[in-house]
Amino acid sequence: MENESKPRVQSPSPSINVTPLIDVLLVLLIIFMVIAPRHEEKLPVMSPTPAENGPSSAETLMLTVSDDLRLELNTKAITAEELRPLLIALMQQRAPDQKTLFIKAPRLIPYDPVVALIDCAKGAGVITVGLLQGG
Repeated sequence: MENESKPRVQSPSPSINVTPLIDVLLVLLIIFMVIAPRHEEKLPVMSPTPAENGPSSAETLMLTVSDDLRLELNTKAITAEELRPLLIALMQQRAPDQKTLFIKAPRLIPYDPVVALIDCAKGAGVITVGLLQGG
């Protein structure tokens, strides 16, 4: 009987009050939104100038890839097997600042053959590879 006369005390249920946390997060968000646009990074950027048909120097090497993956090096038809030895011979005759190859490929050909051509060119001594979109 003694137990029946005492009122039951409910223990508090554990819960986290997230209202102060949300207030702090909103204040931080506002601070970052105000500060972020004022932060400027000054990086040197070299913007390329558009050209009609790409580079047009007599010493420029242009590797053209057709839709059916045929290769032309400066309008001379070559095979993929002939490319590496030919590029090695050409790169040995050039100064380091002239070891540039431009690859002109159609937009819709698979990506893998173009990457293979870039790897082949780099392995043959080409320092800079430029990519052009072909027709």
